[in-house]
Amino acid sequence: MSEEKKTKKVNKKRKGFAAFLTGVLRFLIIAAMCAILVSVAANLYIIFSTNSKIKMADEVDGNEYQAILVLGCSVWPSGPSPILQERLDMAYEVYRNTGLKIIVSGDHADDFYNEVKVMKEYLVEKGVPSEKIYMDHAGYSTYDSIYRADDTFSVDSMIIVTQRYHLYRAVYTAERFGIKAAGVASDTHRFEGEFARDMREILSRDKAVIDCIRKEKPAVYGDTVSMDESGDLTNEKQGE
Repeated sequence: MSEEKKTKKVNKKRKGFAAFLTGVLRFLIIAAMCAILVSVAANLYIIFSTNSKIKMADEVDGNEYQAILVLGCSVWPSGPSPILQERLDMAYEVYRNTGLKIIVSGDHADDFYNEVKVMKEYLVEKGVPSEKIYMDHAGYSTYDSIYRADDTFSVDSMIIVTQRYHLYRAVYTAERFGIKAAGVASDTHRFEGEFARDMREILSRDKAVIDCIRKEKPAVYGDTVSMDESGDLTNEKQGE
């Protein structure tokens, strides 16, 4: 084979490989753009479909709801973290206006970390009767907390208390389970890391859409809890 033919063959292979890489890159760009568009659409839908259901503490009619759900967050040796304390303070305001029973839902993974115990003790210190506070020891995620509110506590209507950025997803998830839900935003302060939480929430809302389609059971199950009985019956972990 002459040198000219060899050169043409090599150039042809190079062009073919370049065209292949261009096609792959084009596909990846289109796929990324589609993923971004789907994510934006999911986030906008969740926000705009639930925005009208977020109210002030004194706007909620207690006669329309069965309970208040407070979503957990980290606790410190000294008590609730500032973000969680803000949620609990707002839940107390909603309780004062409605007199509704309260479900505190958080992480009680082991004997050394117990969010719900700290949450209940804080509310009791503020003046909420202990028997009106029910503890969900396996609220490891927003999805788990909502699922268990429906399945374990048989709640069909509730007021959810957390920060506004989190409320859209929580109310959306509750409605996917057929629960009539309103949200009360606990935002009274600005906390460090707010931008990072907002960015993570974008992906969390995307995941919420998938979770609510699949509706998989949480990893941890407890006995059914009757809210006609005292909340003190939930002070210890139920059978799992």
